[in-house]
Amino acid sequence: MICLGIETSCDETAAALVTGEGQVLGSVVASQIDLHEAFGGVVPEVAARRHLERLSPTVRRAIEEAGIGPEEIGLVAVTRGPGLAGALMVGLSFAKAYAFARGLPLVGVNHVVAHAYAAFLGAEVRYPELALVASGGHTVLLQLRGPQDALVLGRSRDDAAGEAFDKVARALGLGYPGGPLIEAIAREGDPLRCPLPVVRPIEGSLDFSFSGLKTAAQQRFLAGEGPADVAAAFQEAVLAQILSRTRVAIERLGARRLVFAGGVSANGFLRERLAQALAPLGVELVAPPMHFSTDNAAMIARLGLALYAAGERAPRELNAEPVIHPFKP
Repeated sequence: MICLGIETSCDETAAALVTGEGQVLGSVVASQIDLHEAFGGVVPEVAARRHLERLSPTVRRAIEEAGIGPEEIGLVAVTRGPGLAGALMVGLSFAKAYAFARGLPLVGVNHVVAHAYAAFLGAEVRYPELALVASGGHTVLLQLRGPQDALVLGRSRDDAAGEAFDKVARALGLGYPGGPLIEAIAREGDPLRCPLPVVRPIEGSLDFSFSGLKTAAQQRFLAGEGPADVAAAFQEAVLAQILSRTRVAIERLGARRLVFAGGVSANGFLRERLAQALAPLGVELVAPPMHFSTDNAAMIARLGLALYAAGERAPRELNAEPVIHPFKP
């Protein structure tokens, strides 16, 4: 079985071909970063229009890269949400038309849960899995109990971690997207020169909160602290908050490995320091390859194949779900 995955939840137009064993045959991502950079963030209508222009050629390029014929595709998986409504509709409309025209089954996929499955491209899933998905739109701690069963343990109550990175980068005058820029300049800074507060959770809760941390970083910069020191302190505070929640989840569930996925997991500092902190606990950190940490369609196909094997089939009236609550796979 070869699955065509399609992803258009935000500002990346992506298509990929993945086998039932999780092998990526072809993966193409058409980025819109240059388009939205002038605005300092993603403009939903602009993103949707660009998806319309790029999706069909992106799918063709992915099939060519895979070196297969369209007739070898046996399944179509597409992001149904969460995400931007207009952007999602472009991908869904294309996927439904493609599947109907070729008589193929269709599976709708949760974008957030799919990020965790990017860690299982070419690797085995061992249920239950503890997963932390941190991106520009979501910061969610999940227990994956099966392809159709993702239990939310904690989530951000305000800004997502990636969103906070973008806003702090903008406040420091670094540009967009913020994650790579913060990581780069933080290497030159000293976090001890301007330590930032670590948000304590409500008792018994594993929820996150990054809005106050973002504001504190902005205030320290406006007070005269150097951008490199603020960036370094910000990363340390994000790491401390992530660790405080995941350690509790690990203890509660007796987990022996943590999946760290989403765009924020492409931050080498966070990935390395998180692995170092978990090692003494006997917990392995599992993360996708860097190029599959950000939005891509291989992760959509990977989860789509697992859902299909579990009996999932999407109806023809499948619609976009910009907000999915709770996080159904």
